[in-house]
Amino acid sequence: MLLGMTQAPLEDPQPGTRTALVTGGSSGIGRSIVTALVGAGFHVFVTGRRQPELDSLVEEFGDGVTTVRGDVSHLDDLDGVYTQVAQRGRGLDLVVANAGGGTFATLQDLEPEAFDQTFAVNVRGTVFTVQKSLPQLNAHASIIVLGSTSAARATAAFGVYSASKAAIRQFSRVWAIELAPRGIRVNTVTPGPTETPGLAGLAADPAEAQALLDQEAGRVPLRRLGQPSEIADAVLFLASPRASFITGTELFVDGGESQV
Repeated sequence: MLLGMTQAPLEDPQPGTRTALVTGGSSGIGRSIVTALVGAGFHVFVTGRRQPELDSLVEEFGDGVTTVRGDVSHLDDLDGVYTQVAQRGRGLDLVVANAGGGTFATLQDLEPEAFDQTFAVNVRGTVFTVQKSLPQLNAHASIIVLGSTSAARATAAFGVYSASKAAIRQFSRVWAIELAPRGIRVNTVTPGPTETPGLAGLAADPAEAQALLDQEAGRVPLRRLGQPSEIADAVLFLASPRASFITGTELFVDGGESQV
């Protein structure tokens, strides 16, 4: 062990002693991550763009969550989140950069506005979510970035989204090196096709949505879509002391889609 560095404790901390931030946590995979973290004893700061869904989190979890409406691509909104974290006075033990999205467009049909929006949320939003968390991170904190199997393969009409997720994967590798001297771990959780409103929302109508879900499930060796709770379980593991010697890695939760 290097001089001046300490090993993370192997026991799980007591409930209520840890604090997390989850961006894009009001629905889908993000909401399942929030649910898992609250269940594990975290107090969770949650960002999202839709106030009714944030309100429903408060109704479900009470003072186990603090919700902040905002868009991660707007730096002023991120500043507002971290102001509330600072006011609570307990720092952060976990940051989950989950907010993201994209649309289908071939190279021929791609509009500059769609390109800019995807990179603003997926790349700029993630980078500055993590950067602005640095003064708040406690010893042995963990940063988890949500990736995508789209970054590991080619999908027609999904190039911008795929490229944005590939960028985030490389950032997470670099951050793992840069933050290692502080004992902060950085990892990527990469879901495969997951049954969420966001996936279905890529389609134009319910019939097309079902066809899309069936198509995606058919490409998975396990022949089904993932569930948001399965992604949340992976996040919970990487955030735990049991993953104390894991950093810079990419954990695929994809039913084997990208690996076999």
